[in-house]
Amino acid sequence: MNRTATAFAPGPLVLTGLIAAAALSRLLPHPPNFSPVEAIALFGGAYFASRQLALLVPLVALLLSDLVLGAVLGASYAGYIGGISFWSVYACIALSTVLGFGLRGRVTGPRLLGFSLAGSVLFFVVTNFAAWLASPFYPQTGAGLMAAFVAGIPFFKWTLLGTLAYAALLFGGFALLRRRLPVLAAQTV
Repeated sequence: MNRTATAFAPGPLVLTGLIAAAALSRLLPHPPNFSPVEAIALFGGAYFASRQLALLVPLVALLLSDLVLGAVLGASYAGYIGGISFWSVYACIALSTVLGFGLRGRVTGPRLLGFSLAGSVLFFVVTNFAAWLASPFYPQTGAGLMAAFVAGIPFFKWTLLGTLAYAALLFGGFALLRRRLPVLAAQTV
């Protein structure tokens, strides 16, 4: 196989395009926490043959969408960038991408449902723990931590629904593309 043919393999470009489009959908109006964040991480982990790309592409796509949101929404959003909440979300992306490695070659509806639920729970625990650490509203006690988790419960529904919806779009859309484009038929690309 010559180097030129592999340098322009369409698979990674298609995956990157799907992830970028999903990340930019954060610019559309949506309920709080209804986002593609966990789904793009699982998707990248499941389908990029390169583990480095699997980790890098979702993180970069999320960062680009955060920068655009900061530019569009101004100081109210830009203050979030670089804070503990910001880093907790990025940690979740990395962890969920690694979680997505478990889907490689074994993507089925029930498995995707289970991994989406696991990713959503991970996101809930990590980001609400970070909110407890960073917020002056919660005392740094066990009771304060529980209060932070209780305050996050209404948002968990939207996190889970967003993850499920975007996972269905990403994984389902890619499955349809694979049927039409044989070059994408490999388990990972």
